[in-house]
Amino acid sequence: MKGPFAELGASARDESTMLTRASWWWIPLALVLFAQAAGIAAQPVRTDNLEAELVAATDAVVPGQALVAGLRLKHDQDWHTYWQVPGDSGLPTRIQWKLPPGWSAGPIEWPLPQRLPVGPLMNYGYEGEVLLLATLTPPPGLKPGTNVDLAARGEWLICKDVCIPGGADLKLELPVRDTAGPGRRAALFASMRARVPTPIDLEGAQAVIDSSRIRLSFVRAGNTKDFAFFPLEEGRIDPAAKQPVTRSGERVMLMLTAAQPVGGDFNRLKGVLVADGGPANADRGGWAGVVDIPLQAGSLAVAPAPGPESGAALVVAGGAAPVTFWIALVGAFVGGLILNLMPCVFPVLSLKLVSLLQHRRVDEGGPTRRPLVAHGAAFMGGVVLSFVLLAAVMIGLRASGAQLGWGFQLQSPWVIGTLTALFFLIGLNLLGSFEFVAGSGIASSRTARELQDDRPTGSFWTGVLAVVVAAPCTAPFMGAALGYAVTQPGPIAIAVFATLGVGMATPYLLLTLFPQALARLPRPGAWMARFKQLMAFPMFATCVWLLWVLAQQIDENGVAGTLGALVLFGMAAWSLGLAQRGARGFRWVAAASAALAVYAIVASTDAGTSAVARTTGAERSAWKPWSAAAVESELRAGRPVFVDFTAAWCVTCQANKRLVLNSRAVASDFADKRVVLMRADWTNRDPAITQELARFQRNGVPLYVLYDGRGRVRILPELLTENAVLGALASL
Repeated sequence: MKGPFAELGASARDESTMLTRASWWWIPLALVLFAQAAGIAAQPVRTDNLEAELVAATDAVVPGQALVAGLRLKHDQDWHTYWQVPGDSGLPTRIQWKLPPGWSAGPIEWPLPQRLPVGPLMNYGYEGEVLLLATLTPPPGLKPGTNVDLAARGEWLICKDVCIPGGADLKLELPVRDTAGPGRRAALFASMRARVPTPIDLEGAQAVIDSSRIRLSFVRAGNTKDFAFFPLEEGRIDPAAKQPVTRSGERVMLMLTAAQPVGGDFNRLKGVLVADGGPANADRGGWAGVVDIPLQAGSLAVAPAPGPESGAALVVAGGAAPVTFWIALVGAFVGGLILNLMPCVFPVLSLKLVSLLQHRRVDEGGPTRRPLVAHGAAFMGGVVLSFVLLAAVMIGLRASGAQLGWGFQLQSPWVIGTLTALFFLIGLNLLGSFEFVAGSGIASSRTARELQDDRPTGSFWTGVLAVVVAAPCTAPFMGAALGYAVTQPGPIAIAVFATLGVGMATPYLLLTLFPQALARLPRPGAWMARFKQLMAFPMFATCVWLLWVLAQQIDENGVAGTLGALVLFGMAAWSLGLAQRGARGFRWVAAASAALAVYAIVASTDAGTSAVARTTGAERSAWKPWSAAAVESELRAGRPVFVDFTAAWCVTCQANKRLVLNSRAVASDFADKRVVLMRADWTNRDPAITQELARFQRNGVPLYVLYDGRGRVRILPELLTENAVLGALASL
């Protein structure tokens, strides 16, 4: 039974409970109002060695205005996360936005990173506190007085001595108001916004790549000395390589190192250029900007030597002057003149000389001039046009990313096979097996038919053939001229190649301009027919050489197939000759044999590459296969190195090898000086060798380089002599 005190006590307890409830009801409301006022609905999230938070630059969302938000990361001592391009290792931080319908998010706006060395590697990232910015665009029609719930997932790789993948789901609630004030992280937003680089227009900016070296140059007034480059594309620039800076007046030159291998699509240099520490040092002239500059192939005057870690510069002994446009033209012209003396060209020109003698007509005033001049002009036209077309093809292929140089077409087995068949047929024609004439019942090659035509078109096609067979040869002065040409814009390169053609055709043209020299030769007669037949044998000798080259490129089955194709071509020529002499039925034999021969050439030259013979040969000799790493290793040990850049199809290379490099005196001196011998075989296409040739401002072989073991090199001439090699070795 309850008494009155009990009822009073119960009443008191109920009142106390009501008062207690009434005294706490405002707290949740106050928290909501505070969150709306402060623009915060979630606290920072703590993960392994990192504090993460989603923050906004303002305390509210304003209808019709973009909102700047960001992922705030605060690292523990000595821990770091990574920039958009992490460097040698690491992963960039990612933000996956989870926004209300109608909202959109822009890309991360990355503040300038720090360099984070890790042993021999270099990474780019952030320590301490960083804010990765992004611009959020709201949909139209937001109503003031409502709230917006924003969310994102941040994912990162945080590293110190170890690396830990991390992530967090973050939220941010903001009110929608007509106006907004600064958020509680406004100072951090201002600091990070100043560190986000924007595009900059560098005056006179140029980016030139030479092998693995890149020179970024631009005009900049002032005394800024410290520059740094952060690439915006992975796999383009070596992060750990030094970036030396030099100035010449107001022009700044920053040297970079391309990451290996250099991609064929690497045609623009994109990155962030930082001066004097960036905007954080704006009071001392610091700045940063995004650059995007076309990357052009070229040659650099100073190159880092593959050698000791001291970073010694590559110094070419002798102090040769840099090649200029006019020097290149002179070198091309003189090199073209000398090409006429090369064994691969001489047989073709000899045939044309005989043709000139047949055109010679003597009257009271001497040889008639006009017909001969027409032949000289046509020959020059064929030579110059062929060089220009060859240059245009090579420049076009290089522009598309192919690593090519002089003689690139001879790195293709089917080209070698086709040339072998052409010279074989020319030899059979010279022996009289058949004639290159129309009406034989078989559609013979127009070019081949006109090689011995008595019209100027015959001289034109002789010029074309002379250029084709001249490709294996590199005459003195040609190397530097062509190396310069391929680093220049198209019109300049074409001019150098055209001058090379003019030089090659000049002796022939002079002979037609001054035909009195022809009058001193024996008059046409029976000797010319015998001489014509005799010239078949140099053609067959050329076939032997081409087959030897082919054996360096394809396996023995391919060589056997090519020889079989020559047998079929021989049958076609014999059958064609019979058909031309009245046995018309043989024209079908000729056609069938020629068709089978063409098929055999194509099928045979598509065989696998023959590396066995070259490797075995290298192992038996004192010569080691070349690689940049092997050269660097030997130079680090202080040993001198001699590198022979060669190719089986390079006639000059083979002559130098047999007459000089393999001579007893030179081989003995190599051994006495303990020179490490390396051979860079360019018979088949090799981008690494092409890049190394470009590093020495060359575009073809031969090239002979002697490293003295102390970071200095000596480049020897294209035509070697024992005295030249022994003299270079004496300087060691």
